[in-house]
Amino acid sequence: MRRLLATLLALFGVLMPLWAQQDTEAIQQLQKLVRAYRYLERLYVDTLSMERVTEGALEGMLSTLDPHSAYISKEAMSTVEVEMEGEFSGIGIEYQINRDTITVMGVVSGGPADAVGLHPGDRIVRIDTLHAVGIKQQEVPKRLRGKRGTKVNLEVFRRGLADHLHFTLTRDKIPINTVDVAYMASEHVGYIKLSRFGRTTVEEFKAAYERLGRPHRLILDLRSNGGGLLDQALGLAEFFLPKGALILTTEGRSEQQQRYYARQDGDMLTGRVAVLIDEVSASASEIVAGALQDWDRATIVGRTSFGKGLVQRQIPLGDGSAMRITTSRYLTPSGRAIQRPYEQGKRREYYLDHLRGYNDSITAETPRYRSLTRGRVIYGGGGIRPDAKVESDTTHYSTYYANLIQRGVVQQTVNDYLDQERTILKEQYGTLDHLLMHYNVPESLIDEVKAQGERASIPYVEAEFERSKMLLTTQLKALIAQRLYGAEGFYRVMNPTYNEAYIEAMKLIDKQ
Repeated sequence: MRRLLATLLALFGVLMPLWAQQDTEAIQQLQKLVRAYRYLERLYVDTLSMERVTEGALEGMLSTLDPHSAYISKEAMSTVEVEMEGEFSGIGIEYQINRDTITVMGVVSGGPADAVGLHPGDRIVRIDTLHAVGIKQQEVPKRLRGKRGTKVNLEVFRRGLADHLHFTLTRDKIPINTVDVAYMASEHVGYIKLSRFGRTTVEEFKAAYERLGRPHRLILDLRSNGGGLLDQALGLAEFFLPKGALILTTEGRSEQQQRYYARQDGDMLTGRVAVLIDEVSASASEIVAGALQDWDRATIVGRTSFGKGLVQRQIPLGDGSAMRITTSRYLTPSGRAIQRPYEQGKRREYYLDHLRGYNDSITAETPRYRSLTRGRVIYGGGGIRPDAKVESDTTHYSTYYANLIQRGVVQQTVNDYLDQERTILKEQYGTLDHLLMHYNVPESLIDEVKAQGERASIPYVEAEFERSKMLLTTQLKALIAQRLYGAEGFYRVMNPTYNEAYIEAMKLIDKQ
């Protein structure tokens, strides 16, 4: 019952200003809620978990509102905080569960695992006293992460060695980077991909831009970027805009309208920019794309973004849990609402509409606006609509290929291949550039994919295989490049061959 009272007190603090102004009904409804809880606790036939009942009530209340107001449990909050803060304490590896065993896919440079000599391809078979073969994916972070300075003992199988290796690692702060990859796509064009907007995004982006030599043409990839921290979105938009340019307006019933302007001239005020978006790009991604489109500072390429333009205030509830309440809406500099239409309480329909691509077509009813520099027509109605629309090319996709990917057959085949060939490939090709130019996927590796597919109960379908063979071959090369040289290897293989939005962006901005 204490949790209930703490929750109600938090709600009371939020609602009190509204009650003072006008509404005695709110007090009456809160009294009704308290009565209901008291009767449940005293009279219900079985012993109740009041924590569970309280959480159910909160989830139920918030589900009657907009699609983005939500209750966040204590457990979920810990994950959210790690993602937003941009670091956690751990050992610094990327891993996958392959054949019931933790397989090291990559090692964070300078991290604890790197310091003791853990290698990609190593299999972790014991963590402290726990026999780790058969461990579930969700259990691994609980075992490997911990307080900074604490120790963890690992027993490792390394192919080619008769005996297992034993390591003692001291956990340390591990950064969670939001820049997935940055490289020069051509002599003149830089490419930077962001996965989300965390605490260090602007700092990471600027460092990547400097590493690339401050290119005068840039592809900013925000596809599948679901958003994050507002201040980082404002800082990234500011990078491309002059001092005083309006970036964003927020307005709501109970909060004063706020306008956010560029505080200083950006580092890249001139030069061609393409921003890639898709139906998963949301919130902070849409703030950046919308501002650059409104000011004619970038060409937006891809598919219409998600349309998540509601501002949430996160309110702690006293036990580590929190609720997010929508308090205002985002407007782009031209006045377009980012949020797509919704009906309160119809959350399922809202997400189904998104899957159906509800707002992807332009009709006579679609709101029209004018960009702020050139006065060209841009469209509202929810989400950011691209200047250059690029649909997914499914020419090479097949059910057979999809099954191989979804069941992990392609990944596992690459892992097995590199267990045997990693050292040879590194010695033969040396650098990523050399590998990209000269390495060809052997037919024997493609045959092994088919064989592993059969062993995984994926029947071979020749017509579908032939349809997808080029895509499968490219995917294999990309994964091999990634395993040997990091994320840059994967994107440098896939982007210029099967990334339609990237290819279109290159055509638009890599012109003399």
